[in-house]
Order: sequence, then C-alpha cells, then structure tokens
Amino acid sequence: MKRLLLACLLTLVAATSPVLGAERVVNIFNWSDYIDPSVLEDFTRETGIKVIYDTYDSNEMLEARLLAGDTGYDVVAPSATFLQRQIAAGVLQPIDRSKLVNARNIWPEIDSRLSRFDPGNRYAINYMWYTTGVAYDVAKVQERLGKPITSWDQVLRPENLKKLADCGVYMLDSPEDMFAIALNYLKLDPNSKNPKDLARAAGLLGSLRRYVKKFHSSEYINALANGDICVAIGWSGDSLQARNRAREAGTDVDIAYVIPTEGSLLSLDNLAIPEDARHLEEAYLFIDYLLRPDIAARNSIATNFANGVAPSRPLIDKAVANDPSVYPNDLTMRRLFTVTAPDQTVQKLITRLWTTVKTGR
Repeated sequence: MKRLLLACLLTLVAATSPVLGAERVVNIFNWSDYIDPSVLEDFTRETGIKVIYDTYDSNEMLEARLLAGDTGYDVVAPSATFLQRQIAAGVLQPIDRSKLVNARNIWPEIDSRLSRFDPGNRYAINYMWYTTGVAYDVAKVQERLGKPITSWDQVLRPENLKKLADCGVYMLDSPEDMFAIALNYLKLDPNSKNPKDLARAAGLLGSLRRYVKKFHSSEYINALANGDICVAIGWSGDSLQARNRAREAGTDVDIAYVIPTEGSLLSLDNLAIPEDARHLEEAYLFIDYLLRPDIAARNSIATNFANGVAPSRPLIDKAVANDPSVYPNDLTMRRLFTVTAPDQTVQKLITRLWTTVKTGR
C-alpha cells in the first residue's frame, strides 16, 4: 500500500512539475549586430539558460511576426515608434519591473523619452538609443564633393548625390527614418501624417533612386568597411561599427559619421516580452542581465550604440563614451527629433509610397 501511495505521489509530481533536468531556454529576436556575442555565452554560463538568438533588420519584419501571433520568442526589441501600435494590438505583455532589479539603472531622461510612446513605461524598457545620419568614406567624398558632409543637402539634393553615385550609395530600407528625414529637409513637420506631406517626401526620395545602389538596413556596415560604397544614410552605431571594422582590417578606408546640421532622428530600441512568450522567468532573467551596468557597457563597446543604463557610462571605453557620434552633446541633442507611429491607414499609404520610392512603380 505504501509503495502504491508513493507511486501515485511520484506520478502526480511528474504531471505537475517541470521535467527534472530539462534544459532551460530563452528565445530572443533582436536587431542584427546588436549585442556582444560573448554576453550571450556568459549569460548561459552564469544561469544555465540556453539562448536561441535570431535577428531581423527592420521594424516591419518584427511587427509582422508579432501580429501574426505564435512568435516563438520570449524577448524582442521593438523601436519606440512601433510600440504604440503593438501595445494597442495586444501583442506585448506588461513588464513587471519588480522582477528587474537592474531597472533602477535606467537613465531617467531615457525613461522619460520612452514614456511618450509607452505611457507609464509599462510595456518596454530601453536597450539602446541612437541617431540616424550619414556615414561616408572621407577620401572618396572629398574627391567628389571637395569637402566633408555636414548637411542633408549634400545627399538629398539629386545633383549632389549624382556626384557620389559612382562610388556607391546605400540608404536605409526604413520608411520610418527616411520619410522623417525627408520631411525635415523639406522644412515640414518630420512627424507629419498628412498625405500631401508624405507624397512630397516620397517625391524627393524617389528623385534620388537612380543614384542609390541599394536600400538595406544592415549590409552597409560591411560595404562601407570594405570600400565597396562611399556613402550610407544609416544608424550611428552601425556606421561606427563600419569605421572600426575598416581600422581593424588595416585598410586605408577612413569612415566618418555625421549628424547633419539640419537635425535628424533620435530612436529608442527597447526590450519587450511578446504576449505569447513561453519562458517568462527566463525572459526576465535575460532582460535584467542586459541592464547590468557592466553588461550594458560591453554591449555599447561592441556595437557603438548608446545604452540607457546610466551607471554603465564610466565603464565604457573613453573612445566610445566621449564620441559625440555615440553620445551627442547638448547642442546636437536639441536638434534631434522623434516620431510617433502612424495609424493603419497612414501606414498603408507609407508602405505604398515607400515601394514606389524603391522600385519606381
């Protein structure tokens, strides 16, 4: 009888508890080239949790996965602009900050900026922040333009971009960035959702298409570093990765990154948990790990993106921490703007206009 009772108890435990020794896993969906790979290895070593890590290179790609449901991911990294729509769609779950010891490390200024997209900071916590600007090969641009790039006029005016076409120009495949930049250049509200304003921006961008080698949001890193192109409208961290890769390769390619004087876009990428996440405990442990000052510093050093963890700044190499391309000065910060997400009707218009910009059809 005792043996029978013991057998029943063991059966009950097996049915209601995780399998003893079962592998713990966390599934991550993040931007390309956006973490120090050794951080993933160290997380597994410290926690015993295996990291399955996939990447994307556009917010549209992430959003499509989230809206389709059954993502299979436990942590994602949406940009702030897209958060509003994703929160409204119910594809993200609220984050319990009481489970994140290191949430106290977030710079209040970044939390404040993020709250414009996520009121109360309920659904996301900042991972990295960055600017959109122009990365360029110093020698090739000097040869063709006779001076460094300082203004959007040098790359958004067709007759100027034409002079650079022979050495290769890339633009971000990101309508969020490109429309905001074009609107601002046209002295319109960069956050405008007016169809006429968007059509004007699309007209400007379409006039540049013949001089653009490719629209892509990650390939320009290696293309710049290898000397295959000379100009890219890109993100600060990626552009500086290109600069560093060229230096490490010992080539004579010298890459500079500039935020044009007319101003540009400031963006926030954030950590969030999909509504259908299956490994919640592991997701919280992973997010909290990334918010540790030493880990945040390592990721900023590896990627050249600024992070939102204030105590990490003294731990970052001075070459990165004092680089105004990574951490802009106060004057530049005042010239940076953010944009909010369009509604579905305007988003469809933007998608259609962007397709026309890229294809001419």
